[in-house]
Amino acid sequence: MFTKILIANRGEIACRVAATARRMGIKTVAVYSEADAGAKHVAVCDEAVLIGPAAAKESYLCGDKIIAAAKATGAQAIHPGYGFLSENAEFADACAEAGLVFIGPPASAMRAMGSKSAAKQLMEKANVPLVPGYHGDQQDADFLHTQADRIGYPVLLKASAGGGGKGMRVVENSTQFKDALASCKREAISSFGDDKVLAEKYLQRPRHIEIQVFADTLGNCIYLFERDCSVQRRHQKVLEEAPAPGMPAERRAAMGEAAVAAARAVGYVGAGTVEFIANQDGTFYFMEMNTRLQVEHPVTEMITGTDLVEWQLRVAAGEPLPKQQHELATHGHAIEARIYAENPEKGFLPSIGTLRHLGTPDAVAFELGGMAAALVGARTAADTGHREAGHAAAAPAPVRIDSGVRAGDAISPFYDPMIAKLIVWGADRKQALARMAQALAQYQIVGLSTNVAFLKRLIEGQAFASADLDTGLIERNHDSLFPPAQPAPTGALALAAAALLSAESSPVSDPWHQTRGWRLNQSYARKLAFSDEHTAYDTHVTYRPEDWLFSASSAAPQTLTLRAHDGDSYHIQLGDQSAHGTVLRDGDTFHIFSNGAHYQLTWNDPMAHAGETEAEGGRLTAPMPGKVVAVLAAKGQEVKKGAALVIMEAMKMEHTIAAPHDGIVDDILYSVGDQVSDGAPLLAFKAA
Repeated sequence: MFTKILIANRGEIACRVAATARRMGIKTVAVYSEADAGAKHVAVCDEAVLIGPAAAKESYLCGDKIIAAAKATGAQAIHPGYGFLSENAEFADACAEAGLVFIGPPASAMRAMGSKSAAKQLMEKANVPLVPGYHGDQQDADFLHTQADRIGYPVLLKASAGGGGKGMRVVENSTQFKDALASCKREAISSFGDDKVLAEKYLQRPRHIEIQVFADTLGNCIYLFERDCSVQRRHQKVLEEAPAPGMPAERRAAMGEAAVAAARAVGYVGAGTVEFIANQDGTFYFMEMNTRLQVEHPVTEMITGTDLVEWQLRVAAGEPLPKQQHELATHGHAIEARIYAENPEKGFLPSIGTLRHLGTPDAVAFELGGMAAALVGARTAADTGHREAGHAAAAPAPVRIDSGVRAGDAISPFYDPMIAKLIVWGADRKQALARMAQALAQYQIVGLSTNVAFLKRLIEGQAFASADLDTGLIERNHDSLFPPAQPAPTGALALAAAALLSAESSPVSDPWHQTRGWRLNQSYARKLAFSDEHTAYDTHVTYRPEDWLFSASSAAPQTLTLRAHDGDSYHIQLGDQSAHGTVLRDGDTFHIFSNGAHYQLTWNDPMAHAGETEAEGGRLTAPMPGKVVAVLAAKGQEVKKGAALVIMEAMKMEHTIAAPHDGIVDDILYSVGDQVSDGAPLLAFKAA
């Protein structure tokens, strides 16, 4: 076994690999960019080496720098994590040439499966069912257009070298094809350096089901069952679960055996995932193979009692697989939610900022020992009835968090905006759903927008709860998942007021500086004006010796009493109702976490100076830092509402800036290739 490995990645996967290595007694070396000097993955490893500037192409994608760091520190092997160089065959070859073990599949397997087109041709020869489409090398736009017309719309365009939802476009009709192809190729060349695409029939209401496979150097190959990853946005997974709901044993075996056959066909070694797209009737088609560990691997670990990173390390060191197929069985149900810094209400636009506060549900550090199947926690009496034959009575801890950030860390524009992976386990799916809803309700994040509230709506929604799954679930249930904004409840306003008033009432030695509202012959009445993004709230407070009278809007006053206050935690009594919550103040903004909801209220302090003015109107601005990749309008051009004007690339994805209404483009302020900052005006626009 290795004594030291280098982890060629960052964030949560680097921390995840380091945790298993530490448990196995293996020393770790981190690599980091200038932007990640203070990152968590640097702190949790035994050594760390700076490899370049913030941009990934100058640091995490520089294989020569990473190999030099491994040799300089005496590492014997390199774990690539996922993303970056994890599926780069040239990097795997370079590791071998440098005398380093690449903890992943052979370069030949990556090359065979790295091209979606070549992989599908290979699967076709192996009689694996394929979705109708064109997977060839001819890339002429007119030819591809003809193929799409032949296949029949809707058609899915996919970057041949792609992954992670990058370089994918659904084309609804023939007239949209050329614009969609151009956009797909731009994103593909930017993300993968290869603009080759394939075209396939876009299935209606399909499920995305993937099989975890594992092979060693001794010819053994097994599957560790399936994961359902149907819930997606922008072709990227949001929720994953294992096992797949409603999966008959016969189909599970058929898909598993097909996945193993695919792995054997390319001489696979290590952890891999064979992805299938499945119709509602159960028929399934090969999509692609990811020649690496997947982001969602924890749900497989939770139901099988394995540590897949440990398996990777043992297989890379030449050891046989720890288990054979007949020794594996599913155990309970696991769900993973990806917590992102993004704004679901604004098209899932990534959010950039500092994690000013990070509160998480009670969870255990990752401790699953693959060889010993050391499952954490104890099964309750109710759980015992769900145990499958051959499993010990122990069960995984109900909540696990894999994260690469801490409070005070920044989510930058340079890398994926993932904050954490929240994984829960239950004896069955119903229990796992309840635990996930509870865990999401306990998550508290201040400093940037997140998808936590959206995930909670997803988990509690009828479609997901009833396992009515397909890749269009979010769009299909848009109205319930994106309800109209509701005013903050009176309890949240009272918690904000109590936090403000109690802070102002802190004892001081000078009586003239007391702010407890004392008056000689009358009570002190005061208006507290709060607002959020949608509503203004006028609340009124009357000071009394031991409590306050509080009213919101035109409601009758009620007695407001602060029952308990410990740090940011508040317990109040408002009339005959009790309310608990966490109140965090950031300047004049109050973040209230109560009853599983997050309310953000700004106190309009009448004594404060309005130091900012409204931004100049008529200038469409960049939603985040990024690069201009296309300018689709000209100065003086008349455009209709919704017309695409500028396309930016940021956080590895394209964002289209559209006309807010009919008008005229007054000026173009940036050119293709220009880098722009958050909020920068991209063009001047006036109403027609």
